[in-house]
Order: sequence, then structure tokens, then C-alpha cells
Amino acid sequence: MEKKWYKEMSVYQIWPRSFCDGNGDGIGDLKGILSKLDYIKELGVDAIWFSPLYPSPNADYGYDIANYRDISEDYGTLEEFKTVLDEAHKRGLKVIMDLVVNHTSTEHEWFKESMKGEDNPYHDYYIWRKGRKPGKEPNNWLSTFQGKAWEYCKDIDKYYLHVFAKEQPDLNMDNPKVRQEVKDIIKFWLDMGVDGFREDVITFISKKEGLPNGFPIPTACGIEHYMNGPHLKEYLREFKEIYDQYDCFTVGEAPMMTTKRALEFIKEGDDQLLNMMFHFEHMGCDNVITNWIVTPFKPGKLKKVYARWQKDLYGKAWNANYIENHDQPRIISRYGSEKYRQQSGKMLATMYICQSGTPFIYQGQEIGMTNPKIPTIDRYKDVSSFNTYALFRKLGIPDSITMKFCMYASRDNARTPMQWSAEKNAGFTTAEEPWFEINPNYTEINVEAEKNNPHSILNYYKKLLKFRKENDIVKYGDFEMLKTCKDIFAYVRTYEGQKMLVLCSFTDKEIAFRAPKDFDLNAAELVLWNYDNNPLVHNGFMTRPYETRVYLIK
Repeated sequence: MEKKWYKEMSVYQIWPRSFCDGNGDGIGDLKGILSKLDYIKELGVDAIWFSPLYPSPNADYGYDIANYRDISEDYGTLEEFKTVLDEAHKRGLKVIMDLVVNHTSTEHEWFKESMKGEDNPYHDYYIWRKGRKPGKEPNNWLSTFQGKAWEYCKDIDKYYLHVFAKEQPDLNMDNPKVRQEVKDIIKFWLDMGVDGFREDVITFISKKEGLPNGFPIPTACGIEHYMNGPHLKEYLREFKEIYDQYDCFTVGEAPMMTTKRALEFIKEGDDQLLNMMFHFEHMGCDNVITNWIVTPFKPGKLKKVYARWQKDLYGKAWNANYIENHDQPRIISRYGSEKYRQQSGKMLATMYICQSGTPFIYQGQEIGMTNPKIPTIDRYKDVSSFNTYALFRKLGIPDSITMKFCMYASRDNARTPMQWSAEKNAGFTTAEEPWFEINPNYTEINVEAEKNNPHSILNYYKKLLKFRKENDIVKYGDFEMLKTCKDIFAYVRTYEGQKMLVLCSFTDKEIAFRAPKDFDLNAAELVLWNYDNNPLVHNGFMTRPYETRVYLIK
């Protein structure tokens, strides 16, 4: 397996609005990020991925972009970004930008021009269609944020397509002028010195010719016609022509992706289109179809998903490993235990970071932040939460049940401000009020408290990332899932004569675990653990609540 710099790195994701406020207006910004670069470096990561920093009216908080070549006034200036970029590079940190080119904001100049009619050169930058008949949308597609995927423009008697919010019109990637705009945007940021891109819903950019009706499901009707569309690979090859001129890195976001399909894009070789791909399979172990249809967490399903991605990609392509991001609720509140926050937070980190692939860590994950459990919909900020709440209520689901789902599944669970200290507003801002409310548990869960506790989740992440950096077996070893009960996730990695056993318990119950005969725990070094006093009995032990252990034989 060929070694690459992007395989060696670990990545820290910043959602800028909630990371750190440096100018006291209640909103996170570049000045705040600059002040925390040393903290990020000390964590042990090698790169920062910024969620969108571009100008945006914030219908979807940055994922509705109004200008691809500037920085939002909320966050600072382009010059301030260049300072952050330079200072990150001085610390040996790569910088990855978000590339959001499936859609823009309705406030983008391209869209404003496109609304002037068919004679405008920007009209074909977007997907406009006449209705099937007066008052009838061009097809039956639904937005993934709920509601129709078409919005009517009375002035020109046409509809535009938006597979997300109505303020996010889809670009017409079939137009070569649009693709050239994308290539120019990529080149603009790479010339500035950024080191790569996370490509937002990149597998949605090609739509089926004719835009036929979709299968009538209640969510994302039509997705079969715009996911992995007919010209997707062709367009990605065009973008790759630009990437190949730089030593950069790409990871694509790909909803409903499978390993077989992923290999068509990320298999290493001359026709590799992306370096990695974010999939969502492992995020579906406590829900059905959507995060909002909540079911009991199934660790057995999680094990099967990880085993499949590890085995199917090994030696062929590279995994992008994550358990939290700006679109996912806090993992301890989902797959772990708030009662056993310290233990389960460390276990979950071990479980995914010790697998083959580049690990991504979302802000606050490293200190064990949890869902805030905001009880009323009027206190939320997220457009998809508002729309899903409205749909559930329209379907007759009681408010009490709908809000229970919201408190568990809303994207806003990951977007409360970063908890830096026990001071007012968690040290996030000096303003009287932050832009979004802070989880009340900040007085106990914050960076300062975690720094000062040698047994904290934060200090465990530092130890875990250091171990990964220093041991190629973590990065490049093969993967063998051990047969255990459903609540024990155990696997063995092997590389160049070394063996590593990783055990993760997903329960608060004691379970007897015995290592395989060819892995002698007594001859191995215990290198990572979340409980002291670790007695072995007959090459095994009784697990404690959410216990994790990593043994290494050199």
C-alpha cells in the first residue's frame, strides 16, 4: 500500500460560527480561530478542515454560498484568512476548505442574473423548467430538507430546482461554463495555498437527462435521478485535471454510498477521481431512512458496516473515518453513554481512530461534548430541523414525540458553541449573548477542565493520536473482525510482523472477553486503556462499562 501524506494525517473540523469568537460580537470568527491554532496543534492533528467561511445569507449556515472568492463578514476578511492560513502552515497544519458546488445561494450574483430570463447568459447556470401545467411542478421530486424540490419564479413563469432548501438552487453542471467556474474556484484557493477540499454532496452534481419523475417515497423522492448521475465521473475528471497540478487532497461527501460504488471513485490508480469519500452507513445504526426516525442503537450493525468498509477498501482505496461532524448529533449521546461519558467517549475514539483510514475529529468531540437537549423548536437554528419538525407535525405526530426526536437527531446538537472554560458563555465569547445557546453542562465539560485532568477525554485523544502517528500498524495494518457478542467490537490489525488487538465495549454490562489463541495478551503491551487495574484471566478479562483496551505485540 502506497504511503501518502494525507494517509498519515489526522484532521480537525471547525464549524466557524461556533468555534471561538475573537471580536466579541457573539459569532465565531477567524480572529478566534487564530487564537486557538496552538490548541489544535497540541491536540496532535495535522490539518484543519473549515466548514464554509464564504459570504452567505445563512439559510443553511454557510452551505448557501453567495460568493466563492471571499470571506463572510461574520468571520472576518480575506486578509485575515490568509493570516490564519500562513499561521497554520507555520505550525505544520494543512488547511482544507469546503467546496460546495452542487448549489449556491439565491443571493449569489449568478442566480440573481439567471432570474432575469432565458436571454441572460447566467440563466443556464441553474436548472430552470416550465411547469407540467399551470401550478404544477416540472416533476415530483422532493427536497432532502422536506417539501417540493421546485420553487416557482412568477416573473419568468418557470421553476428552479433545489434538492436542499429553496434558498439553495442547484447549479446546472451540464453547462460547461459552470464547470469552468468550478475549476476557476478550485484554482483560486489552491493558488492561495490551501491544501485540499472536502467536496459537499459531490455525488449529486449530475442529474439524469429529462429529469424524470422519481419513485414516490416521502423523503428525497427523485434522489435516484440525481445521486451518482450519468456525467458524474466525467465532471470529476475535469476537476481532477486542476487538482493534479497541485500536491493537494480531496474527500467527497457521498450520501447513500456503498463500498462497491465508492471504489469507482477512490480506487488508487490512474483513474482515481477522489482521494477519499465520506459515507453515511455507520451513522444509520440508530435510525431508519433519516436521523429523525430514531430506533435503538444497534452495535451489531455498526460492526458490520465498519468491517465491510475496512475489508473492501483495504489495499485498494483509503477510508475517511469520522463519528461526528456538523451534520451529525454528538456521538456520546447516540452510540455511547452520557452516564459513562468519560469511558464511552474514549472507547468511541479508540474504536474508529485505530482503524485504517484518515481520522476526522469534529470540534468539541475531543472534550466529550453532548447533545444540549433544547426542548422547543423556536430555540433551534437549523433549516432542516424546522422543515422536518413541520412535516412530522403535519403527519399528526404529537409535539412531545417530535421534539424528542429533535433533541436526539437535529443537526443543531453539534452546533452549540465550543465549550472552552467554565466562565460566562463557556469562554466562547465576551458578548452578552452568543449567536446560539450554549449547552448548560459547559461548567463541567470544557477545555480548561479537560486539560487539567490527566484522565480526561481530551488528554486521551492526545495520547491516541500520538500513538497513531508513531505506529504504522494503526495506519496501514489489515483488519480482522473478531467473533464476539453484539455489544463487543473487537478487531485485530496486522502489519510487518506486528499485531494489535483493539477491544471496545458498547454496554454498561460486564462481559467475559477472551482473545483469540494466536494473540497472547500476556505477551502483549497494553498501550491504550480507559480503566486502571486491568487483570487478565486465561488470556481474557471481564469488561467494565464502555471499556476499551489496545494491545500491541511487536
